[in-house]
Amino acid sequence: MNRRLFIQHTTALGAGVMINQFPSLAVPVADFPEVRVPKNQRHFVSAAIEQAIQEFRRHAGNKELGWLFENCFPNTLDTTVFPDDKNGKPSTYVITGDIDAMWLRDSSAQVWPYLPFMHSDNNLQRLIAGLINKQSECINIDPYANAFYNDPTRVGEWGSDHTAMKPGIHERKWEIDSLCYPIRLAYGYWKTTGDTAPFDAEWVAAQRNILNTFREQQRKTDLGPYQFARTTSRGTDTLQVDGYGYPVNPVGLICSAFRPSDDATMFSFLIPSNLFAVVSLRQSAEMLAAIAGEQELAKAMLGLADEVKKAVDTYGIVDHPMHGRIYAYEVDGFGSYLMMDDANIPSLLALPYLNAVDQNDTVYQRTRAYVWSAGNPFFFKGTAAEGIGGPHIGRDMIWPMAITMRGLTANNDDEIRTCIDVLRRTHGNTGFMHESFHKDDPGKFTRKWFAWANTLFGEFLWKTYKEKPYLLK
Repeated sequence: MNRRLFIQHTTALGAGVMINQFPSLAVPVADFPEVRVPKNQRHFVSAAIEQAIQEFRRHAGNKELGWLFENCFPNTLDTTVFPDDKNGKPSTYVITGDIDAMWLRDSSAQVWPYLPFMHSDNNLQRLIAGLINKQSECINIDPYANAFYNDPTRVGEWGSDHTAMKPGIHERKWEIDSLCYPIRLAYGYWKTTGDTAPFDAEWVAAQRNILNTFREQQRKTDLGPYQFARTTSRGTDTLQVDGYGYPVNPVGLICSAFRPSDDATMFSFLIPSNLFAVVSLRQSAEMLAAIAGEQELAKAMLGLADEVKKAVDTYGIVDHPMHGRIYAYEVDGFGSYLMMDDANIPSLLALPYLNAVDQNDTVYQRTRAYVWSAGNPFFFKGTAAEGIGGPHIGRDMIWPMAITMRGLTANNDDEIRTCIDVLRRTHGNTGFMHESFHKDDPGKFTRKWFAWANTLFGEFLWKTYKEKPYLLK
């Protein structure tokens, strides 16, 4: 049964019993049809991942969770990867799902949960090394672009954007995290395997471009070379004030024209992305010094990281009337700030997941309480679930990614169990995660094929299985 027929077949399933104040909308245990891509249509098969699926299904007490894990965890490999070789090196193109383009952010996040499995699967390691190579190539084409095509002759729907579009670019929205995620992936790959093959001259050139771009977007002497506008009726899809965004005071923070949701920032100093940059700069510096012998470049990376961290501590933490000293979402350096959180990662909620703050840090814990409350304008609570959304989809739409991230950053069993249960009950009877679903109706969702959300959910389940298997009963 294909996924569309499965959705039609199960739309009548409904009410059920009450669990954690929300009605059960899960599929009956006896009804788990085959919804994963057939074996002969999968893009890549990893023996290590298949073994993990079988292990999880054998030991997870909840059969529906076993079914969801089998569908979601390999979804990136099943449907979105295109391994190849280029100039004698592996090169891997990874689409985001139902959009045939490679985001630097999404592609990194999609394969991240597979890193621990590389030690028993050389082909999987080669696939991820190929993605690191491909990302370095993309960054060197244009470090301001967020998404790329595999075909440099292709021109997509955003080819007419008013910015310096280049061949092979799908979209040119400047986002700090677009350059952080490839560093995170490279660093995780290196620490897991010890392999230095992907960290050649092209990778070093990409690191120089990252440093230069971050410095340009501190806007200390001028506005920098990046400018963007789009002919659109959607205000979050373009930059105000001559295509540069609202003015900022150059206090050492890095401007991000857009958020990880691809929505325009209101105040360009996006705090979660600046904290992500601090971690990434330090990881890059360690690799540059240890692998490439680039001591001066490494020193420059560390200097910028320290400067940005100091600026976040000075300008990015504000006094909230209910929650005390917490992180703002965006600031402008003049004293204005925006209080909210968005489901997309990096978010304030996700900071410990990215190693940007300690999970037990008091400022983070207060911030965490704020973002998962009615004080956050994009926190929604309905009859089916509660969670964080964002402007990208709009009111009342909860992102499974945020619920997953709440579970990944939780430090108590009840919270983890609740997140797993909510996700189990809100997949819209499809067997997959989605971009978002309505707070009162999980059957009303966006993006039936969104690999990042699927793989991240699989990462959450696997982590729980390895650390707290009793929560899966």
